[in-house]
Amino acid sequence: MNLALQNRYARQVLLPQIGPEGQERLRAARVAVVGCGALGTVIADGLARAGVGFLRLIDRDVVELHNLQRQVLFDETDVAASLPKAVAAANKLARINSGIRVEPVVADLSPRNAERLLDGVDLVVDGTDNMETRYLVNDVCVKHRRPWVYGAVVATYGMTTTFLPGRTVCFRCILAKKPPPGTMPTCDTVGVLGAAVNVVASLEVVQALKVLTGQVEPDPPLVFVDVWEGLWEVLALRKGERRCPACDEGRFDFLTAQEADRVVELCGENAFQITPRREGHIPLERLADRLSQIGDVFRNDYLLRVRVAPYELTVFASGRVLVKGASDEAEAKGVYAKYIGA
Repeated sequence: MNLALQNRYARQVLLPQIGPEGQERLRAARVAVVGCGALGTVIADGLARAGVGFLRLIDRDVVELHNLQRQVLFDETDVAASLPKAVAAANKLARINSGIRVEPVVADLSPRNAERLLDGVDLVVDGTDNMETRYLVNDVCVKHRRPWVYGAVVATYGMTTTFLPGRTVCFRCILAKKPPPGTMPTCDTVGVLGAAVNVVASLEVVQALKVLTGQVEPDPPLVFVDVWEGLWEVLALRKGERRCPACDEGRFDFLTAQEADRVVELCGENAFQITPRREGHIPLERLADRLSQIGDVFRNDYLLRVRVAPYELTVFASGRVLVKGASDEAEAKGVYAKYIGA
């Protein structure tokens, strides 16, 4: 290890759990972080500062003012510039640690792209905010025998564990079916404490470092914590008698799902995301010229935003669109067809 690296990671290398050999393993490691919101920014920050050599940051959203309460890699300049979260996070991490490589990916993880975006990494770490994506990550990781660290947080509590395909239970073993819409609390309906995010994300970072240095437990437990109440539980995960569709039967239902135009309601925001069935490239400059005739248009290198009362549309170059102000899916699709094209 050269002198500059010795100085940067000196306090970490002193730890017997890391040492020079562990630090070299971290330098050579490749990690995908899915989601660059509350959990994802803390995770990415921790892994970058620890010296993980390659980070792929995957996120579909744009930085907004309400993110700053808990999403630690962003500031008001990112909000003003309407930067995609993956890009803003990568920019900040480049200033924190120039000795690692950070690859921002502005995309919605879907059955169409999940295997490609999660390829070529040693570990996947969960910074997402929805169950659909977690089932999809689980399918890819079970199929390709890739470890992944799960985490979730809402209000003042959260939980995390590590899945080691072929060795432990998988996510679908412990939650066979996706919970029906509206049955689980979300940050948009009950809020979230930034300190709770930091605790759960830090636990995810620790588990990631254990995996990458070859020190993860044979059967990682589920750790539950409520920071407000001061509660901490460690629960063993055991496979039951029921056969798992994913890790027992090799059925990857979420990965093989047939996609039409994908419409996702964004919780609590009166907004919908529309992802076209086929990927394509939208010429944002030409679209901006057309839409400027009907509303106020903002454009940067990554997206275009237009306000046509009572709606706001954010268009990414890939064709993915966020529609705010629609009351239901049908209205959102109608707005999309009217202003972007069917």
